[in-house]
Amino acid sequence: MNERWKRTEWFRNDRFGMFIHWGLYAIPARGEWVRSFERLSVEDYEPFFQEFNPTQYDPRAWAKAAKAAGQKYAVLTAKHHDGFCLFDSQLTEYKATNTPAGRDLIREYVDAFREEGLKVGFYYSVIDWHHKDYPAYGDRQHPMRANEAFKDNPADFNRYIQYFHGQVKELLTQYGKIDIMWFDFSYDDMTGEKWKATELVHMIRSIQPDILIDNRLGGNIKAAEPEIYAGDFYSPEQILPANGVLDANGEPVPWEACVTLNNHWGYHAWDRDYKSPQQIVRALVECVSKNGNLLLNVGPDAKGIIPRESIDILAEVGRWMERNGESIYGCGAADLAKPEWGRYTQKGNKLYAHVFDRGIGPVYFAGLKGKIKRARLLSDGSELKVETPWMAEQYSNADTGAFIHLKGARLPDELDTVIELELCD
Repeated sequence: MNERWKRTEWFRNDRFGMFIHWGLYAIPARGEWVRSFERLSVEDYEPFFQEFNPTQYDPRAWAKAAKAAGQKYAVLTAKHHDGFCLFDSQLTEYKATNTPAGRDLIREYVDAFREEGLKVGFYYSVIDWHHKDYPAYGDRQHPMRANEAFKDNPADFNRYIQYFHGQVKELLTQYGKIDIMWFDFSYDDMTGEKWKATELVHMIRSIQPDILIDNRLGGNIKAAEPEIYAGDFYSPEQILPANGVLDANGEPVPWEACVTLNNHWGYHAWDRDYKSPQQIVRALVECVSKNGNLLLNVGPDAKGIIPRESIDILAEVGRWMERNGESIYGCGAADLAKPEWGRYTQKGNKLYAHVFDRGIGPVYFAGLKGKIKRARLLSDGSELKVETPWMAEQYSNADTGAFIHLKGARLPDELDTVIELELCD
């Protein structure tokens, strides 16, 4: 068992986490990329710094919402691309303690989530649109990318790297044990050793040897022998991989899909295009059925409140998890083809059939004839009979498949009806 596989054991067991994008951009309320998209200068953006005062910030409420949803860990934006820090960094004045908020918001987050028994992670952007030594003119992302005034800016990128590494060290030495360091993101030639990534990871591991690091510093996590900075897990965004993630040797790579609830990461006041609880439950199942995790995002508003729509969706997902979480936690892919009616997850000799489509007649389980010891509806433990219907001889493959009849024309749970199959030894 390699070091990465050992480090990620808890991660691959927990499967479901909360992503939280929150910062100054909650005030303009047009998404977290507002500075770049609208090419706002530092001066244009300064009023949001001067007025940032989330009077209803209650990380305990966030933590309780995550726990109620069945989420086991969280990742909060300690610093996003705009450079604003939610923590009391000694390396910058551009931080929450210098706003009307007047306090270290990261410390409150860490304490609150730990109190609920959840693991804690930090998102840290390696991009910084506020720091004067981060490349501006000609950069593909920077708000001042086309501003001629920045063309001859005497930036010292090494000084920025020192700042970046120094802030990571602060985050990993001032808040106790941290479970995830979630970097975002490499692009073009801004990748790998441009960030002095090997040196950075050695420093991180010297402080917190068990911490998990995502793959966005650069490198190739899917290589047979990945770089030290290639990360512990792969991080697809707004997409679920068709067949999971394998390395060059065909071995599974830990992965986590990060997904928004609406169409933005940061708070957007007019974006009401929310995914349904059914979509979220089925996305989570899809991830686990391919040995992956789901990191589901919320974007609190300028006052520090997670939108009601998000809370309602999380609550309904949580009600499903309360009944069906055994088919998620500690589970992974089954060695069976994807069934036409849904998905499989598996843990030991327990095979979980996630039925999305009721279809007509009994549910057919290809290749499982004589292999099912017991069948139950997972949500309430009620017995389901495995029996061959009288018309089964019409099936060309009935001699290898098993049948389970669900009563009624509709599924017992339209989000996802889970059948627990205990397989014969």
